[in-house]
Amino acid sequence: MTEIHPNQRVAVLVDAQNLYHTAQSLHSRNIDYSALLEKAVQNRRLTRAIAYVIRAEAPEEESFFDALVDIGFETKIKDIKRFSDGTKKADWDVGMSLDAVTLANHVDTMILCTGDGDFSRLCSHLRHEGVRVEVMAFESSTAEELIDEADTFLDLGERHETFLL
Repeated sequence: MTEIHPNQRVAVLVDAQNLYHTAQSLHSRNIDYSALLEKAVQNRRLTRAIAYVIRAEAPEEESFFDALVDIGFETKIKDIKRFSDGTKKADWDVGMSLDAVTLANHVDTMILCTGDGDFSRLCSHLRHEGVRVEVMAFESSTAEELIDEADTFLDLGERHETFLL
């Protein structure tokens, strides 16, 4: 399935940490999640929109989580893990992948908003299952294998006036 049409059922899965850090490092700006969701859906039938976020105990993050819900995202929140050596870790790779595989039977198109190359195998699997895969991320920091495995890739950096606040 390579065409976009209004009856397509779509799911949008957003790796918020990946997009946030990339937007900050490349442009010192934040993502416009409303514009991101609107462009991802493109007048198709939205089945689910999920933003995967990390709670790092920053004062403004709760209002950010609420804003995502107001836009139309379901938020999945994970607390940052602190290890005894002082390192911190938090990612949603496994959770996001499991949700994508679970949703695959309920959608025609899966839109992954991430540049993380760890998702390239997921793209391959979803496409094998007959699901169209679209990736939206900043090309300059997106793994080449992820771009190669997607049916389409939209570079957020080419339209930063649309996707950045």
